[in-house]
Order: sequence, then C-alpha cells, then structure tokens
Amino acid sequence: MVKTNKRILRGVLMLTYLFIIGILLFLVSSLYSFLNTGADRSKMLHTEVKQVEQYLPKVTWKNDGNKGRKISQEKIIAVQNDYLDAWYVKQVAYKTNTRVGIEDYFTKSSRKNIYNILDYNKLHKTSIESTTLEHNLDLEFFSEDGQLIVLKDSNALEYKKILKDKKLILESTEVSTYRYVLLLEDGFWRVRHMVKESTAKFKDTSQKNPLNFTNIKGINYYPQATPWNMYGDAFDINIIKNDFRIIKKAGLNSIRIFVPYEDFGKANVKFEKLEKLKKVLDTAFAEDLKVVVTLFDFYGNYDVLDWTLNQRHAEKIVETFKDHPAILAWDVKNEPNLDFASRGEVNVTAWLDFMIILIKKIDKKHPVTIGWSNTKSATILKDKVDVVSFHYYEDIEQLESEYLKLKEEIKDKPIVLQEFGLSSYGGFWRPFVGSEEKQANYYKEIQSIMTKNSIPFMSWTLYDFDVVPKEVLGSLPWRTNPQKKFGFITSSGAKKLSYKYISKE
Repeated sequence: MVKTNKRILRGVLMLTYLFIIGILLFLVSSLYSFLNTGADRSKMLHTEVKQVEQYLPKVTWKNDGNKGRKISQEKIIAVQNDYLDAWYVKQVAYKTNTRVGIEDYFTKSSRKNIYNILDYNKLHKTSIESTTLEHNLDLEFFSEDGQLIVLKDSNALEYKKILKDKKLILESTEVSTYRYVLLLEDGFWRVRHMVKESTAKFKDTSQKNPLNFTNIKGINYYPQATPWNMYGDAFDINIIKNDFRIIKKAGLNSIRIFVPYEDFGKANVKFEKLEKLKKVLDTAFAEDLKVVVTLFDFYGNYDVLDWTLNQRHAEKIVETFKDHPAILAWDVKNEPNLDFASRGEVNVTAWLDFMIILIKKIDKKHPVTIGWSNTKSATILKDKVDVVSFHYYEDIEQLESEYLKLKEEIKDKPIVLQEFGLSSYGGFWRPFVGSEEKQANYYKEIQSIMTKNSIPFMSWTLYDFDVVPKEVLGSLPWRTNPQKKFGFITSSGAKKLSYKYISKE
C-alpha cells in the first residue's frame, strides 16, 4: 500500500513537472516569435483606419515619372494610404481636439504645430470639421535609400466649418496646392513637413441638365410584398414587370424608385444590388416607363467625415447607370429637410450641394433634383438643381396657391409635385377620418388642380401595404396603420375607388 502511494505521488510530481516545462516552452516560443515579427500596424493604430474604410476621397496620380529611384506600384499604394490616413487622423483631431492617432502619421517635429493648434482650439472652445474630396498627386522625388518622398498635391478640394461654442462662425470650400515631405519610419510614411503653396475659393462649374421629358404622370413605386426592401432576398423581377404593366395601362408614364444606402453596401456598392437595379431599369424601359432614381434612402448622418464614403456610393451608382435609357432624373435625397432639426440645416444643405456637384460631374445629361417634403423648403438650392421637386400632404385647398407662389419664385425650371396622397385608413386609430370614398374624392379634386395648372406629378403609391418597417415611421400604430393604406390597389390586388383618378380627372 505504501509502495502504491509512493508511485502515485511520483506520477503526480512527474506530470506536474511536465506541465510546468510545457508552459515555460510555450512562453519562450511566444516571446521568440514576437521578437522576430514586425509590429502589427493594425494594432498600433488607435484610429483603426486600416480596419474600416472611413475616408475615401477621389485620388488621381500624375504619371510622368519622378526624380530619384524608381518606385513600385505597391509602394505608391502604401504612400497613398498613409498620406490619406494622415489627412483623416488630423481631421478627427481637429474635430474632437484630441491627439489620438497623430503620432502614428506625423513625425515629432511636424506634430508639434498640430498639438499647438489643438491646445489653442481646446482653450478657446473652437473645433474644425473638415474633409477633402479630391486629391491630385504627383511623386516629385523618391530618395535612393527609399526613406524620403516629396509629394505634390495639386488642387486638393477641401471643405471646412469652424465652430466656436458649437456655433458656426465660418464655412469655406477651397482648392489648395500642397507639397509634403514624407519619411519612412517604423513602416509608416509619416509627414515630416508640409507647405500650402496656394489656395483659392472653389468655383462650381457644373452645367445645367434640362428636363427633356416634362409631361410627367407618374407614381412612387414599391412592390406590394416588399415595401422599403425592394432589392432584398424576396426580389422578383416578374412581380415588378407585372406591376409596371399595370402602371403603364393605368395611363402613367413614369415611376420613382429608391436606393437604400446601407442595403446597397454604402461606399462599397454590392454588385448583386446593382444587378437587381439594372433589371428594374431594363424592365421599366421595356414597358416604356421613365425612372426617377432617389439615392441615399435610409441615410441621415451628413457628418463631414462621412462625405467621401457617400460620394463613392453615389459615384458607383450614377457612373453605372448614367447612360441607361430609362433614367429620367437623379433625386439626391428624399425629404432631407426633415433632418434639419436633428442634423442642422447647414450640414444637410452643404452635403446636398456637394452631392449635386458630384452627380453632375459624372452624368452630364440627366437632370438632378431633391425631394423636399414641402413647398417652403423647395427653394433651397434652387440655383443648383435642374428640377424643383416638392411633396404635398397638407390641406388640398391650399395646393394651387402654394404651387403658384413657388412658380412665381422659380420661373426658369420645371416644378414637379413628386409625392402626394391620402390614406383610406379609417380604423381604430383614426375612426371616421378615412375611407375609400374620401380617398377617391381627394384624387378627383387634386387631379383637377394639376390638370388646370399643368403640374407634373408622381403620386404615393400603387399598393396598400401589410407591413411598414419601423425604420420608416417607428412602431406606433397610429402612425404606421394609416401609412399602410395610401395605395390605389389593396394588398389583395383589388382596385380601390381612387384608381379611377390615378392618372387623370
């Protein structure tokens, strides 16, 4: 028995010894591996610029060679990435008055000036919100030892706002030319020195794109079973084709559709979503329907640091479909004025302004508009858009006078009533308020007004919906239930009394 216990004890001691040796070997090997591996840059970056695409301005390179040693395309990409990341972390720093990330992209001497600016701004409760939208780069010198680069950035397009005590004191858009000296340190191309050589006020040279198709008799469209999710897993082009035939047979000639920002992939637009949108446009063209494409549905941030991502999104969609024969116009955003209270009118209108410039730069043929929620806001950016679009859900008795006032102020551009309608809902949450008869009378009267004044129109909407996503109006039943009953056709496919007035009196 004693011998047995000794053997057990000896075995336990041996196993413990082997376990300890194993732990020690693991720790030593891990340390050796760490010491023989370069630093993981993604872990060094406080801003996580490399993990998430947060800043994607338009970049072009001048391809005429450079003084000094030849440089590979791989290094060119590395220089570009680090150069843009330096811009980004500086923009974040000036917005937040913090130093996070500056050390990663600026040498000790160059970050001293940045820190002085941050300290001054913080003391005086001042912040700078800025971004760059375009860079035109020229590699002027690459040293023989591969450690130094001179980079020229011509006509960089910059937008900035300066705020004091959170109040706007200056807004400017400039085109500037810079020269940068970059040093390779610890695998980073860090900014060693920067000189602004010239700067000038940005001038918008966008051309006007007239609306050639003015006899608009249209409707806002979603498939009945998938409203606000038209391009999801349940996408069925045969259902859409049948609906377009119904729309055409009803005497309409155009539709308005919506492109959801996040669903389409934000800055990296998904190929499969573009393919679905193409099928919709192809089908509309086959049915002789013109299409107004509304961009940025379900987007409402407008943050200056988001602008470059938004522009890459719009750029991809507009570039892909600018020559499609079904396109009637680009609608930048649906009812952006509803975001004035939460996001600030200056922020929203500046975002819209630059988006108009971008779209017009890509598509020089199709007009651009904005879907304002009322006549009051419709004059905003009237000199920038090609078509003024407004929505009207107010008292029908005031429609004609509101339209004539708008027409008096905007004499040189088409004005489109882009959304209007009345719910037939008269249930528990709105008893005795709505009915199919009241809806039909509303459309009869409004069609009479539009015929009298030759108002181009696009009504809301073809079908009643069984479900309205909470992202649209929230989840309160007294808001969502009426929204379900704006259609000319019930969710089961029966034509409502209002269908008689879908296109004319």
